[in-house]
Amino acid sequence: MIYKRSSQLFNEAKQYIPGGVNSPVRAFNAVGGEPIYIKKAKGAYLYDEDGNTLIDYIASWGPMILGHAHQPVVDALIDKTKLGTSFGIPTEIETKIAQLAVEMVPNIDKIRFVNSGTEACMSAVRLARGFTKKDKIIKFAGCYHGHSDSFLIQAGSGAVTFGAPNSPGVTKGTAKDTLLANYNDIDSVKSLVKANEDEIACIIIEPVPGNMGCILPQNDFLEQLRELCDTHSILLVFDEVMTGFRLAPGGVQELLGVKADIVTFGKVVGGGLPVGAFAARQEIMAHLAPEGPVYQAGTLSGNPLAMAAGLAMLTELNSKPEIFDELAQKTAYLHEGIAKVLTNHEITHQINRCGSMISVHFTDEPVVDFESAAKGNNSKFKTYFHGMLDRGIYLPPSAFESYFLNNALSYADLDHTIEALDDLAPDLK
Repeated sequence: MIYKRSSQLFNEAKQYIPGGVNSPVRAFNAVGGEPIYIKKAKGAYLYDEDGNTLIDYIASWGPMILGHAHQPVVDALIDKTKLGTSFGIPTEIETKIAQLAVEMVPNIDKIRFVNSGTEACMSAVRLARGFTKKDKIIKFAGCYHGHSDSFLIQAGSGAVTFGAPNSPGVTKGTAKDTLLANYNDIDSVKSLVKANEDEIACIIIEPVPGNMGCILPQNDFLEQLRELCDTHSILLVFDEVMTGFRLAPGGVQELLGVKADIVTFGKVVGGGLPVGAFAARQEIMAHLAPEGPVYQAGTLSGNPLAMAAGLAMLTELNSKPEIFDELAQKTAYLHEGIAKVLTNHEITHQINRCGSMISVHFTDEPVVDFESAAKGNNSKFKTYFHGMLDRGIYLPPSAFESYFLNNALSYADLDHTIEALDDLAPDLK
């Protein structure tokens, strides 16, 4: 494919925007080459500035679960825009989407809307600290909760040491309150809890991670976390920014039957607009300002356009729960097709899948955490990514990101994707 116009736009962007992008993964640093620029999208397809049509497997990193420019969402946005775009004053639609979200998600009584997943997770941790009156948190290697200081932490020198910043600008004082455990390794969590008795406010986790590929919890890992939190009066925070309203109407809590104390949302809840949210039972949310002492605010929180898009999206998902089954079936079909091609061509691989999330890893070991995900053949992944892109398939430009299917994808699209891989496969051997 030709990307002349995209290349020109990228060179122009680099003169005014750091790295030419407003979010690092877009720069294609992980796969090489230059990013493509999108002009428009509709349904399952992206249309770039060079006139290429691409089958989309990132769905704006999750929110476009029903496809791009989904008509009920577009109509809701147009209607609301005519009435004004922002007021900084309460509107009825905020209560409507809050009521619907609380009805759809188990184990929450109240919800606060913010402007991004990062903001939601940052606020959830502050609320957990305020509620428990404890300072430390536990997070997991490979789980991404946004770019707030508390989350940009790497491992220390041992399993029970303090973390250290992995980004300039994050202070050592902040890092000392963030402890790092390994996903699917309950013993690593127990060691941290034991070494920091009565100091841990919360454990925050992507219950089904999407930032080291799609990873599934193993051996009752989430259930054991729940039990550990109950035993030690620690709040369990589920970061469902990716999985909320995508893997089930009530997210992972509903899908796997494990209750969290605080849940964060983003992506789908905004219908494609910048929205985040965090929610919990009344006892916890009562600590949030203006009702309680834990402060959180935002001029654009509950923005009427974002609320309109989100309400339209959740209304359709709530009224048509079969969408989740349809998406899961399409994802299973794609999984089977990819696996068959790679096996037939004797290409070592692992495929992880949960609902409408899936990832392909070029490794001979099961991918169950960040360490095993990092063992994948990144050189082969680069060939895979660009080879599929040349054949009209847009995949995540990183071996550490999940694919997100949208329900506008047809089985013909899936077949075309599988056929494209079959054509590319000799180059992957």
